[in-house]
Amino acid sequence: MAFHVSGRSSPSSAGSTTLTNQSAKNKLAESLTALPVGQALRLPASALVERMAKAHSSSVFLYDLAAQSGIGAHLAGDADDDSAPPVVPMQTRPGAGLILLGRLSEGPSKDTKNGCVLTAFTTPHTLERMGEYLADLPDATPDARLVIQVPAVTNAGEDLSLSPTLNHLATAIDAFPDSVAVIFSSGAQETVNFAEIAYKTTSHHVVHVYDHYGAAREVTDVEVPAWDETASGALPDVLFQAGVAPLSYHGDPNATHVLVVLNGPLATVAKTLIKNTPGLGLVVVRVLRPWDRATFLASIPESTTSLHVVDDASTNKSSGPLFTDVFAAVAGSARSMKGHHPSPAQLSDCISSIEAFHHLLKELGLPQALSVPSLSDSRDKKLLFYSTPSASVSALPSVITHDFLSNKTISARMLAEHDAFSKVGGVTRTRILLSPKTSEHDELPLTFTIPSSGVEAHFVGILDQALLKTHDVFGGAKQGATVLINSGWTADELISNIAPGSLSQAFDKELHLFLIDTAAIAKSLANSGNELLEIVIAHIAFLKLYMGRAGSLDVLQQVATAAFSTTVANVDVAHIASVVWADLAEVRIPDFVAVPEAEGKPLKSVEFNTIVPDEDRPKDVLKPTLGTLSQAIKALLFAEALSPPAPSDSTAPHPALRPDVPERTYVLTCTVNRRLTPREYERNVFHMEFDTTGTGLQYAIGEALGIHGWNDADDVREFCAWYGLDPERAISIPVPESGGTLRHVRTVFQALQQQVDLFGRPPKSFYAALSAHATKREDRMALHFIGAPEGSATFKKLGEKDTVTFADVLQRYESARPGIEDLCEMIGDIKPRHYSIASAQSAVGDRVDLLIVTVEWATPSGSPRYGQCTRYLAGMKVGQKVTVSIKPSVMKLPPDNAQPIIMAGLGTGAAPFRAFMQHRAHLAAQGIHTGPLVYYFGSRHRSEEYLYGEEIEAYLADNVLTHTGLAFSRDQARKVYIQHKMQSDAEMLATMLDSDAKGVFYLCGPTWPVPDVYEALVGALVKYRGKEVSAAAQFIEDLKEEERYVLEVY
Repeated sequence: MAFHVSGRSSPSSAGSTTLTNQSAKNKLAESLTALPVGQALRLPASALVERMAKAHSSSVFLYDLAAQSGIGAHLAGDADDDSAPPVVPMQTRPGAGLILLGRLSEGPSKDTKNGCVLTAFTTPHTLERMGEYLADLPDATPDARLVIQVPAVTNAGEDLSLSPTLNHLATAIDAFPDSVAVIFSSGAQETVNFAEIAYKTTSHHVVHVYDHYGAAREVTDVEVPAWDETASGALPDVLFQAGVAPLSYHGDPNATHVLVVLNGPLATVAKTLIKNTPGLGLVVVRVLRPWDRATFLASIPESTTSLHVVDDASTNKSSGPLFTDVFAAVAGSARSMKGHHPSPAQLSDCISSIEAFHHLLKELGLPQALSVPSLSDSRDKKLLFYSTPSASVSALPSVITHDFLSNKTISARMLAEHDAFSKVGGVTRTRILLSPKTSEHDELPLTFTIPSSGVEAHFVGILDQALLKTHDVFGGAKQGATVLINSGWTADELISNIAPGSLSQAFDKELHLFLIDTAAIAKSLANSGNELLEIVIAHIAFLKLYMGRAGSLDVLQQVATAAFSTTVANVDVAHIASVVWADLAEVRIPDFVAVPEAEGKPLKSVEFNTIVPDEDRPKDVLKPTLGTLSQAIKALLFAEALSPPAPSDSTAPHPALRPDVPERTYVLTCTVNRRLTPREYERNVFHMEFDTTGTGLQYAIGEALGIHGWNDADDVREFCAWYGLDPERAISIPVPESGGTLRHVRTVFQALQQQVDLFGRPPKSFYAALSAHATKREDRMALHFIGAPEGSATFKKLGEKDTVTFADVLQRYESARPGIEDLCEMIGDIKPRHYSIASAQSAVGDRVDLLIVTVEWATPSGSPRYGQCTRYLAGMKVGQKVTVSIKPSVMKLPPDNAQPIIMAGLGTGAAPFRAFMQHRAHLAAQGIHTGPLVYYFGSRHRSEEYLYGEEIEAYLADNVLTHTGLAFSRDQARKVYIQHKMQSDAEMLATMLDSDAKGVFYLCGPTWPVPDVYEALVGALVKYRGKEVSAAAQFIEDLKEEERYVLEVY
C-alpha cells in the first residue's frame, strides 16, 4: 500500500542516515561507524539551545527538574576542551536562586576576567521557587548578566502527565526587577533564534521561555544563525536586527473581539484557526517584560470592543502577569476585558484538538463559527510509531526522519513522547509528519497535526510486538492505513496475540498489516544478531511500503543503497533489499476472528508523562526467578501488603485471578461431565455443565467460553524428571503488564502444569532463541537454521506434520538446556481454548453448557497426541473448579424474533444451535411469536453421533423446530452430507432467504463443507428465484454485509 508524498516515491539522496536521541546514539555508537559519512546529525532545537549556552556562558547551572526533562546531554564539554564552561548541578528548593546572585556580584576570577554570563536551565516550577531571590538581581551589564533558559514543560495532574502550562511563572515574573526581560518563543526555528537574542542582549538579564513540550524537542530542519558579536546590545536593538516584533496581530483587521495570548503552542494553533474568521483577532505577545504598552495599544484595531486574555495562573481566581499588563493598558477605555486561565489539561487539549479550542472560545463567549482553512496538505503523510526503549529497532523513526530530511522537496518533522507508567521500561510514541517544503502549516504543533486521539495516521509502525496485546496502537490509524509490525510471530500467531479490541479496529478500519522479523533476517544475513542491521532491514521494509505499487525491487535497491551505501555490517545492501522484498507480506484478518472486544481489561493508551525514558531500569525485572517457598509463605502471611485486595462484591472480578490475561475471568464449578457417544465408539463427544451461581458470569447466545486449561500432571512430572527439575522448588513468574509489581509464585510443577505452555506448538522464534543455549555445534546450527527464513520448510514440517511441542524440541536437541527461568520466558503462557456455548442463559439460568470432542491423533512416527484442553476437560471431575472467560462471537440472534433462522451444524458445531433452540423454546413458552427455525445437522452415524437427538425430536414435536435436515454420512452406501439435504429443501431455503422474509443463515463447524453449502444456496436462488449465478452469488455477498450469512468455522 503506497502512502508516499505526492511527486516523490523515495526519500533518500546520497548521504548517511544517523540517529538523533541520545539513548539511541549511545546504544549504537559503535555500529554507526559503519554508515557512510555525508549527512550532519540533526538535533532538536532544545539541544541547540544547550550548545549555544555552552558557547556563550561562563558558567551553566542545571537544575534538577530541567535535567529530568531531558536537558543537559549537550552541555558537557569534551575531555580536552578547556574552554567549555563548568556545569553546576542544582536542586529545586528554597533559596535555589541565591547562588546566581552571588556569582553575579562576586564571581570567580575566571568569570571576572572574561565577563560573567551565567546561564541557568530551569523549569517553570523551579523558577517559581527562585523568583523572590531574583528580585534582588543587580542591573545587567555587558560583563555581568544572567540568561535563564526555561523549557516549558511541567508534570501536572494526578496522572503526572506533562503539560506546556506556565502557571508556575506568574509569581516569579511579578517578582522580577525591571532589569529582567522575559521573552517567549514558539516553533523550533524561533526557539533557536530567541536563544541567540537572549545571549546578544546586554541591557537586560533575559528569561527565555520555549516550548519543550513539543516544538523545541522536534527533530526537523533548523538553521543555527552565524554569531555576530557586533549585533549585541540593548534588547530593542537586538530584536530589531533579528526582525522580531515584541508582539504581533493576526486575524480580521476590523475585529470586534481580540484574543491576547503569550507566544507558544497555543498561540500557534490560534493563529491558524482564527486568521480567516470575521470579527475575531489575535495578539501574540513575544516580549512580556519590558511591557510595551504603546505598541500593544497600536496593534489593536479601533473596532475592538472586547479583549480576552488567555493567561496561565496558579488558580482561576488569581491573575497572570499578561492579564495585569493588558488591564493596565486599556484601563479607562470603553473596551471590556475578560481573563481566562486554562487548566494544564485543558491547555494540552487545546493544542491537540480543534474541538477543545472551540470549547475554549465558548467559555470566553467568542464566536465559534471559525473559518478554518484546511489544516493539512493532501500531500502530507502522517506516521505513528509505537516502541519501547529496549526494542532492537527503537531508533527506526529517527533514521526515517533523517532520510527524509536529506531530501530537498520534502519537509520532515519528528516528535517522540514517552510513557513511563503503562509498561515496565516505558512506551514511546513517535509522530512523524512528511510534507512538501511549501506546506503552509509547518508551524502547527505535531500534537495538533497528528493528534493521539484522532484518526489521522496513514502509516503505523509497531516496533515491539508486546504492545499489540496491551495498548491501543491502531486507534490513531486512518481507514485503510498501512501497518508495519516487527515481530517474530507467524501470521497465525500474530492474529491470536493481538488484543481483541485492536483486532476489531484493524478489521473495521480495513488496515493493511505487514509482518517483518528483523531479528531473524539479520541473523540469516550476518549469522549473528546486529541491531544496526535490524534497523536497516526495518527501514527498507518501510521504504517498500512507502513506495507501494509504484516501486520495484530495482528501485528499492537503488534507494536503499543511496541511504546506506553499498554495505552495512559487511552485508550487501542490495541483497538486504531483495530479502526484505521477498519476506514482507500482508497478513489477512479472517472474518470470523474479527469480533468486538471481550469484557475485560481495556486497552491502554500511551500518555505523555516523561521526556527521558528510564533505560537504566534493571532488565531482569520481568524475568522469572527461582526461589524458595518462603516467598509464597510471605505473601500469604502478609496478604494485606503483598497480595491484591479481595473485592467487596462477590461477583466482582478478583484481581489475583489470572491477572496476566486481558479478559475478565471467573471460577466455575463442574456439575456434569457426561459422554454422549458410546464408550466403544472411536470419538469421545461429551457434554459438560458448569454452575455460575454467585460468579457474576453473564453470556449472550452464540458466545464462546474460554477454558484456561492445565497440562497433564503425569506428563509434567515426567518432563521434570527428564529435565532434572525439582518440581517442589518455588519459581516466581512476573505478570508482564503489571509494571513488575505482580508475580505468580508457584512451585515449578504448578507453573509447568497451570501456566507455561510446555506442550504447545513452538513458534519459529523459539528455535532461534533456543539455539543460543545449545552446547553442541550440530544442535546449535540446526536450531538456528529452523529459526531462520531459509528453514521455513523444515519448520512447517515439524509443526504441521510432526506436530512437535516445546517439550519435543527440547528432547530432540538435548544439548540446548536453558534454565527453568529462561525456559518459562521463552515458552510463554497457556492460552485459553474457546468453545461455543451450548446453552441459552435465558432458559437455563445459572448454568453454562459445553459440547466438546476430544482431539487425539498420532504422529507419523506413531506417537500419540492429545489436544491439551480437551484432554483436561475430559478428565475433569464433578465438583472440580475451572477458570473461564467469555469471548464474543459472530453467531448472534437476529434482532427480530419473527425472522426465519436456518442453522447448519456439523458435529460439535451443533453447540450454538442448541442455545438458539433453547431460547426460541423459552420465547414460545412465554407466548411470544417466533419465526421458522430450520436445523441441518451432519455427523457420521445416527446411532452414535446424533448429538442432543432427543431434545431435537422434542423441539420438532413442539413446533419449536420447523424442519430438520439430518445427514448421517456413513449410515448408507452413498455418503450424504448437509448440502445434499439443503439441495432437497432448495425452494424453502430460497423463500426464507428472500429479501422480504429476511431469513438468516448460520453455519458452524469445520471449513471443508463451506464451498458445497455455498453452492447449494446459490443453486436454490438460481432455481427458485430466477437469478443468474452471478446475481445469486452477489446476493449471498450482500447477506454477509447484512449479517444474514454467518459462518463460524475452524
